[in-house]
Amino acid sequence: MYAIIRTGGKQYRVQEGDVLRVEKLQAEVGNKVSFEDVLLIGEGEKILVGADLAKATVSAVVAEEGRGKKVVIFKKRRRKNYRLTKGHRQSFTAVRIESISNTSATAQKADATAE
Repeated sequence: MYAIIRTGGKQYRVQEGDVLRVEKLQAEVGNKVSFEDVLLIGEGEKILVGADLAKATVSAVVAEEGRGKKVVIFKKRRRKNYRLTKGHRQSFTAVRIESISNTSATAQKADATAE
């Protein structure tokens, strides 16, 4: 089973057990976080989207916090003696996906008909 979630302005495809680096979250290492903005849940040929995901959540545990590699910004104007160097390190939170759950009635009905 996999899901597509949205966090930090980006979309990620996740499965249980994945470790994922997302934009900085306000949570400490070891705390649980849940992502309610689930766009899609898929399992084999069966895909749930839209209203079927009204109460779908992806729960995860914060594994690590840190900062990424430095990105160097260098500007130069030729023949003007102008050189400017700046850098940026983006903060991230690494999360380990624990479970993908969909508690809506339509998903349970779809599971019952599939069996």
